[in-house]
Amino acid sequence: MGLCSSCFKGSTEELLTPDADVRRQQQREAAERRRIEQESRGIKDVDKVRRQQQRAMEQERREQDASRMGGQQTTLKWQQD
Repeated sequence: MGLCSSCFKGSTEELLTPDADVRRQQQREAAERRRIEQESRGIKDVDKVRRQQQRAMEQERREQDASRMGGQQTTLKWQQD
């Protein structure tokens, strides 16, 4: 029951791994695909979510601007219909 080592010589040459730069690039691409997939998981309309996030950031920016104004209160206008 012996192994014939000559049978495996051709397969070792075919199983060479790509060089380090190619492998790093492949890993970066795979990580980017996973990140994009993770971001959109469970979201049906990605554009809608982005618009909501943009509105929330704009609202937060406005609130920060208002707080920087100090003690000044925003003036409200009363409109009667």
